[in-house]
Amino acid sequence: MENYFNILFSEVNITLTVLLIILILYWLATMVSGIDFDLDVDVDIDVDIDADVDLDTGLEGGNMDFQDVANAEVDREHVVNKRTRKLKWWQILLIYFNFVGLPFMFTFTFWIFLWWFITVLTTSITGSYDNSFGFVIVLAGIIPALILTKIVTTPFKSFFKNLNKDGDKATEFIGRQALLMSTISGEKLGNAEVLADGNPMSIYVKSIDGSELRFRESVLIIKQSDDKNYFLVSKA
Repeated sequence: MENYFNILFSEVNITLTVLLIILILYWLATMVSGIDFDLDVDVDIDVDIDADVDLDTGLEGGNMDFQDVANAEVDREHVVNKRTRKLKWWQILLIYFNFVGLPFMFTFTFWIFLWWFITVLTTSITGSYDNSFGFVIVLAGIIPALILTKIVTTPFKSFFKNLNKDGDKATEFIGRQALLMSTISGEKLGNAEVLADGNPMSIYVKSIDGSELRFRESVLIIKQSDDKNYFLVSKA
């Protein structure tokens, strides 16, 4: 038992071990208590709405909390190539390895677990968990872990696709008040939290007249955009 402990918490494996423990605690807390870990991390992603690639991830210009990360799902059809240019390399990776089309934290957890398992198993067999060669194994384990993640998570795509076929279409947001999770102005999109049917929901919003609306400001949802991807809001 002591030997296993030394392997798991060796200087080579401790980072992935601790990260996996944090993920396990997160999923346990989410399943048992449904606690919303609102970190209010201000993630500023420089994505122009009229740029060549619009990746609708829910991060645009916005604040992203822990619950949003866990539930965030980027659909393949939301990756729009507006000027027939190639997608960026990281967008291709997200799509190929199923970080697109499945809840991000779901795929991320599988990746970290498989990366950890490969690293611990290999460093244990080779006895490299306490030397510099073990760090090479950790880095090399990223690729096979991603490949296994794609294989393991692919069957779940149909499950999540059919879990809620109508999504949020039945919820009427027009006329409701929402709380901005980021500062928006002009053509910049952001996130807002709206209480609908007793549940807090995250939506994409844009200022209806281009005026600046500040973080944590209460806004009124006026109408939905023509492409149904976001809502136009004004000061409440």
